[in-house]
Amino acid sequence: MVYAPAGVKYKKDENIIIGNVALYGATSGKAFISGVAGERFCVRNSGASAVVEGVGDHGCEYMTGGRVVVLGKTGKNFAAGMSGGIAYVLDEDNDLYTRMNKEMVFSEEVSNKYDVMELKDMIKEHVAFTNSEKGKEILDNFSEYLPKFKKVIPYDYNRMLMASDGGERSLIRTGTDRSILCEYERLIVSREYEKKMEEISWENQPDLWIIKERHR
Repeated sequence: MVYAPAGVKYKKDENIIIGNVALYGATSGKAFISGVAGERFCVRNSGASAVVEGVGDHGCEYMTGGRVVVLGKTGKNFAAGMSGGIAYVLDEDNDLYTRMNKEMVFSEEVSNKYDVMELKDMIKEHVAFTNSEKGKEILDNFSEYLPKFKKVIPYDYNRMLMASDGGERSLIRTGTDRSILCEYERLIVSREYEKKMEEISWENQPDLWIIKERHR
């Protein structure tokens, strides 16, 4: 948790409170930041969940997993090289597309009921831990703010989710353990998967098949 001392006069959601490359290479855990993060926030994040009230340039760069909620502006080149995970961004001015690197990701409205639940729950935790004024405002007027959020997700990652459970939910609701998926991503990329493949029953693991085929 990162938040400003009580009694400060400035707007927390408009001031940088945590420096560059925070959560670089994070693999697990949660972070709640009542304020703006510097550049390259959550770069190479593979499993952590974070809520922040704005990020600098290159946010979520090369992210491979986890969840990030941004309750404010992003800098340029957002989600460059992002191959996994999901980011929910509050796009109040409807101009996120001008700062997002669209080579590997796309953005859409947050309409899936499970995505809505996930987003709201993460903001609730953020408020509980940091007493965030911005978070409280959003929760108090959630129906008004929800259409302003964008879900940023990689193309390949989205196809993998859609292949599981008819796209109704992310990997959390499928029979495939998320830690196994992360492990197999690493194994395949490092060309160590040939031996491991013999240990897995592929018949009941459609998500792993997609990862396998993608890296052929």
